Amino acid sequence: MRGSKLLRRLSAVALASLAAVGAAPSLATAAAPASPAPEVAEVTYTAKERKDALAYWTAARMRKVSESVDLGPTGPLTKEWRGAPVKTVGRLFFVNADGADTWCTATAVKSGNRSVVMAAGHCVRRGASPFNTYMDLVFVPGYAKGSRPYGAFPVRATVTPKSWAEESRTDIAALTVDPVGGRRLTDVVGGQPVGFDRAPAGAVTSFGYPATRPQRGEELLHCSGPAEAAPDDEWRMPCDMSGGASGGPWLADFDARSGLGTLVSVNSHGDALEGSTTMSGPALGAAARQVYERAQRA
Repeated sequence: MRGSKLLRRLSAVALASLAAVGAAPSLATAAAPASPAPEVAEVTYTAKERKDALAYWTAARMRKVSESVDLGPTGPLTKEWRGAPVKTVGRLFFVNADGADTWCTATAVKSGNRSVVMAAGHCVRRGASPFNTYMDLVFVPGYAKGSRPYGAFPVRATVTPKSWAEESRTDIAALTVDPVGGRRLTDVVGGQPVGFDRAPAGAVTSFGYPATRPQRGEELLHCSGPAEAAPDDEWRMPCDMSGGASGGPWLADFDARSGLGTLVSVNSHGDALEGSTTMSGPALGAAARQVYERAQRA
């Protein structure tokens, strides 16, 4: 997988926003200090780009990209999801910087604009490479074996911490999507609440669409287990999901009957290129909160 992290094979990039440069005030008219610039990197997509993304990602193309990647057999810690539909979780399709079709996993969350999706930073931007971009981003909640039961939502903006864009730290992203048929995302599928600044303790359930066989990204899979603190301000849990599961939610207090919990992290990387037995994800602290707040105002 790209870079040093296990799940980077199915990663994404996005344009970094340019920092505004302000003129220094004269000594005679010194103004109050300006508010600090947001520590986020943001990219927006035009109406035409969003329309083109929807036209590009046909049902046939989605199935084809699944067939194009085989990361080996699904591991013993990863199970097929057989509970009630988890409508908020879906596949995030895009074209990467190499021009290749690929995907991540993403989750609809509660937000002020009812249009925010959470994923990993490497699902929208290559880390430490601020000017790369991925195009044609489309979120399909509830995806299953070619079915798009709630429609496909084009992405109009992505936000990551600057620390991800510039230094590959804090692997989290928030995306804002367009309405479909006049209805906003969480009005259609609901949204998971996001839990910031939580301690990494207790059981979590992680979801994803890994490119392992026999599912090859066409079915929702999951792992369950205790989360614990890990180095570099991350959490770790027992899970052997692979590429394609990147960005999938870690849900605490998950209710299998309703498909709801609290999003406390996302799938970022495993502990080895092959045979990984743990999954790590970022702790959702101040940087993640700032990304989320910006996305829900978009």
